[in-house]
Amino acid sequence: MNGGDEVAEAPPGPPQPLEWKFSQVFGERTDGEEVQEVDIISAIEFDRSGDHLATGDRGGRVVLFERTDTKDHGGSRRDLERMGYPISRHPEFRYKTEFQSHEPEFDYLKSLEIEEKINKIRWCQTTNGALFLLSTNDKTIKYWKVQEKKVKKISEMNVDPSKPIGNGGIASSSNSSIGKQYLANGGDKYDLPRNDFSIPPGGFPSLRLPVVVVTCDETSLMARCRRVYAHAHDYHINSISNNSDGETFISADDLRINLWNLEISNQSFNIVDVKPANMEDLTEVITSAEFHPGHCNMLAYSSSKGSIRLIDLRQSALCDSHAKFTINSPAVTSSAYRFEEPDAPGSRSFFTEIIASISDIKFARDGRHILSRDYMTLKLWDINMDSGPVATFQVHDHLRPKLCDLYENDSIFDKFECCLSGDGLRVATGSYSNLFRVFGCNLESTEAATLEASKNPMRRQGQTPSRPSRSLSSITRVVRRGAEGPGGVDANGNSMDFSTKLLHLAWHPTENSIACAAANSLYMYYA
Repeated sequence: MNGGDEVAEAPPGPPQPLEWKFSQVFGERTDGEEVQEVDIISAIEFDRSGDHLATGDRGGRVVLFERTDTKDHGGSRRDLERMGYPISRHPEFRYKTEFQSHEPEFDYLKSLEIEEKINKIRWCQTTNGALFLLSTNDKTIKYWKVQEKKVKKISEMNVDPSKPIGNGGIASSSNSSIGKQYLANGGDKYDLPRNDFSIPPGGFPSLRLPVVVVTCDETSLMARCRRVYAHAHDYHINSISNNSDGETFISADDLRINLWNLEISNQSFNIVDVKPANMEDLTEVITSAEFHPGHCNMLAYSSSKGSIRLIDLRQSALCDSHAKFTINSPAVTSSAYRFEEPDAPGSRSFFTEIIASISDIKFARDGRHILSRDYMTLKLWDINMDSGPVATFQVHDHLRPKLCDLYENDSIFDKFECCLSGDGLRVATGSYSNLFRVFGCNLESTEAATLEASKNPMRRQGQTPSRPSRSLSSITRVVRRGAEGPGGVDANGNSMDFSTKLLHLAWHPTENSIACAAANSLYMYYA
């Protein structure tokens, strides 16, 4: 081959399927161990760098983990590779600290118990080495600062160590003489004139002021609540999301979305209100909301009818009107754009609206796509195309014949979360029997891996059942039925355990690493 010849590059094909491996587990339970309700994990979130991970549980606690495989050398993984440092084969995390974020409360005006369960956690911008995050239960949002403080110790006490303390010491004799002087002739010390007691010249040599020093080699982590954002939601908060401006965030309940400033806790602005004048006319509720990752004026929210609305805060202060237009249409005058997939003719049934309800939405890192999860599927949407999703992934379509049983025991109302990889090439979501599924987003890709939250992710057997989740706040759901889930088999013929469900998971922002929660255990995998 001549040096001047050029070789034509083959067009890039779909990414190769990943081989997922077990990395770590925190809080693994033994066979037969009963899981306490308060220990069940209810929220997971990586920070923007991926060096910290936060979990919240039903007991109102927030637990923080930090990455250790790059901590010794400092810098990012890419910088370490450039400098020639040996890199660990997978990310490793360790327990950092925990704090009690929320306590159980009681609303006396409404005679309503407010659970301490953490619904969502969102990381905020890091400042001066301190970590900041938002956490919320059903009614109250809190802004936390976690910082390392140098330990202060008393290096010198107020007793002269060279003098013995006891009956023969100076300290003892001084105190004894003072006592005798006060209690002379059996009188009370308050009966004596003040000039009966005088300090000897030079003071008491046995008394010293304590000396406090700050030790440089010892530090402790302190979690302090900076702000409390309360009394702004009549219904249960299901979402919080930080704005890219670093100054504001939103909180959403079933009927309203409020806009907050991080520094102002006693005032918020209502930007979406879908509450009808007559509650009997209510047809849908808000299920999830998230800010655009790059544009501080745009956010999206989903509804129980299976629609996603993208709104622009520059066009209207109250974004209640909804129109079905494409983003690039010059005729758009509404402040909201609606994405939903029309039902196929003759496909509607009693369960159609229930399984169409979107439980979670996530923006891709590039801000171009939105991932949504309903009961049966994952859908990937292009915000420039509202005619339908660009990709649909079947999560448990094999459960369609069992919808009646799932409705009878409330499993059909389970709220599964979803997540995207940092490069946008893959998506993931949870399922029953503590399984989760990973799909490739490339149109030519057939990647679809089913993994189990255990030390052997390829194993397909149910774990010890945990207490089923009852996290739906649900203005659309009034009747509660049995507590046990139905049994069944998945598409591969494996038995399904509907009382063990993997609802919460998060993808590392820059690497192929997933953290997921199975009851009280946090499992981490890498590829």
